[in-house]
Amino acid sequence: MADILSLLGTAKLNSHDPYIWLRDVLMRLPSWPNNWINELLLYAENHFA
Repeated sequence: MADILSLLGTAKLNSHDPYIWLRDVLMRLPSWPNNWINELLLYAENHFA
């Protein structure tokens, strides 16, 4: 639980809506290539739907 809360807090710090980010990642993850996993991380330059 603490890991998820940490990710949601990081989303807020990077000006992302945490729930939009989480929904987007969970929808993309099943078909996302392993070598592109960094694009799902919470960096300010990564944009989410």
